[in-house]
Amino acid sequence: MQQRDKLFINGSWVTPHGTGFIDVIHSATEDVMGKIPEGDARDAENAIAAARAAFEAWSATPPSVRADYIRKIAEGLKARCEELAQMIAGEVGMPIKLARAIQVGGPVYNWGQAAALLDQFAFEEQVGNSLVVREPVGVVAAITPWNYPLNQITLKVAPALAAGCTVVLKPSEVAPLNAFVLAEVIEAAGLPPGVFNLVTGYGPVVGEVLASHPEVDMVSFTGSTRAGKRVSELAAQSVKRVALELGGKSASVILDDADLPTAVKGTIGACYLNSGQTCSAHTRMLVPRSRYEEVKAIAAKVVEGFTVGDPLADTTKLGPLISAVQKERVTGYIRRGLDEGAELVAGGPDTPAGLDRGFFVKPTVLGNVDPKATVAQEEIFGPVLSVICYDTEDEAIRIANDSIYGLGGGVWSGDESRAIRVARRIRTGQVDINGGPFNMNAPFGGFKQSGNGREGGKFGLEEFLEYKSLQLKKPA
Repeated sequence: MQQRDKLFINGSWVTPHGTGFIDVIHSATEDVMGKIPEGDARDAENAIAAARAAFEAWSATPPSVRADYIRKIAEGLKARCEELAQMIAGEVGMPIKLARAIQVGGPVYNWGQAAALLDQFAFEEQVGNSLVVREPVGVVAAITPWNYPLNQITLKVAPALAAGCTVVLKPSEVAPLNAFVLAEVIEAAGLPPGVFNLVTGYGPVVGEVLASHPEVDMVSFTGSTRAGKRVSELAAQSVKRVALELGGKSASVILDDADLPTAVKGTIGACYLNSGQTCSAHTRMLVPRSRYEEVKAIAAKVVEGFTVGDPLADTTKLGPLISAVQKERVTGYIRRGLDEGAELVAGGPDTPAGLDRGFFVKPTVLGNVDPKATVAQEEIFGPVLSVICYDTEDEAIRIANDSIYGLGGGVWSGDESRAIRVARRIRTGQVDINGGPFNMNAPFGGFKQSGNGREGGKFGLEEFLEYKSLQLKKPA
């Protein structure tokens, strides 16, 4: 068990003012795998003060120097890859092979990319008689979720530091141990005191201070839409910049000319990644009504291949959910879907056989779901796919857009130009065409109540920069 009793503030590990501790629960065994400090408002305020004091010097540091620090952090994380993968597989439940590639490989890549961007990013340009410069927004509060913990931390902290901002990080208290490893790596890289600060605790205490404090210039939040609304309310009082990456209910639209087996298999994979605990998961599969029986048969067969079990076993394809609360939430949605008339194609609300310990849920497919049903409208955050039938292409697009969310989605067609045409009409931040892979350098973010702002590549760096125009006197 990992016992953490200090916070990282102003370049040092300090004893928190908060006296409580928070248990970190192993998702597969339900055992306590670690303890972290329950920081309080004063801890958050001290971290903000440290970040504010460090900002002037760090923002004036040449980009090449910032890039050198960031490369050291990337190298430090790479050296601890296996430790981090094992840790996050326990915290979150993602199978170890995927945890190595996604939960750790992704962050290592993104830290490296943040450094590489600084080698080519244009921080100023001449526009007529104006010199337009890009300057860091200031002190950034990064509030991050538990589903991809280190990656979501990275997508905020790395570009913020690259931009010249200083940072206070509050990771999710549900999967926080990886953030302490990152803080150790940052300390070893020699980042100046106060540039990066780590405070753990609960959202209603630490998070609310970070979102509302007048000395914080920007808050970058990833989490639920409900919590994102609260962050926006608090931040509005000091008119700080807000970036939100929130919920989703993404639709995978399978058109009538698609390769049906490939499309169904690809959609299920995009739904079940990380046991469905992915904000952009494709949780609605829209299929031609005339092909529904075929879809059912294919889906049932595909789901059989999702072996549920210990995330540390190489044979496991689907691990547990993050917590008992999440398990109860997901199984409750499955029951609700059946009560509202859905057909059970695969899975169901019962615990998988032989897995009484751990937060395991059967991979589930609900068929013939009404587009207005609860399971078709609300984010479930578990391995639950709703199959919705449509009659025309226009109807499919209308159903896909009938959501308060707009984060991800997919279109499958034998004609790529048709798929792109349909994708252009879907109001979401990203759409996969025929299973196109995720691009870590493309902008990631949502429309509507899925949030605002973008992460990834140069687009993520730009979120942490302000424009300034220097009007130059024209020569006589």
